[in-house]
Amino acid sequence: MYCVNCGVKLADTEKTCPLCGVVAYHPDITRSAGEPLYPNEKFPEPRVSPKGAKIIVTTLFIIPLLITLLCDFQIHDRVTWSGYVIGGLIVGYVMFVLPWWFNKPNPAIFLPCIFASIALYLLYISLYTKGYWFLSFGLPVTGGVALIVTAVVVLLRYLPKGILYILGGGGIAVGLFIPLVEYLSYITFDAIQFLGWSFYPMIVLVILGGMLIFLAICRPARESMERRFFL
Repeated sequence: MYCVNCGVKLADTEKTCPLCGVVAYHPDITRSAGEPLYPNEKFPEPRVSPKGAKIIVTTLFIIPLLITLLCDFQIHDRVTWSGYVIGGLIVGYVMFVLPWWFNKPNPAIFLPCIFASIALYLLYISLYTKGYWFLSFGLPVTGGVALIVTAVVVLLRYLPKGILYILGGGGIAVGLFIPLVEYLSYITFDAIQFLGWSFYPMIVLVILGGMLIFLAICRPARESMERRFFL
């Protein structure tokens, strides 16, 4: 037989592995129902190093970044279209890979960093295209979404018992924010007319948010909804 942890061949009389100390298991031994085949907390260690996986993923982001930059310089002798690709890769890395480098990433820190990278990317696009819409539209919209999302996520993490209050308040905040987005688009882009479409989703979100807050306050109504939907 062999050690279930390190694979060393063991004699039939071995009770523990002489190499790693894990209790030996013989396939011919009858074990009681429900008894685990592996000793407690002695599962085989994963072969892939988490740090090595992070380095590989980071490399996969760097390679297309460099290739894009070199191709752009080869064709135009300067940064043109590659700036969009590089900016998108950086935002994707900050969003999906950077928190992975930390054991317990704090959303109160990483969410603002993610939205900051998005804002900088939008600023680059605005300056490069000479649209000059960043200060009047890109920054306030990104900042407002960042504030709402960060507040909701942080409150859900530190106040899990107030989930209905938090989701209800978040829904109302999003609903009230939508008309502001429409107004900013109206004053920034002359071609877009102010049609008032934002009031429809605003009304729906405010009503839904108010219902969640009502359920959080009214215990009988909340229990009735839980029985109705088997929650």
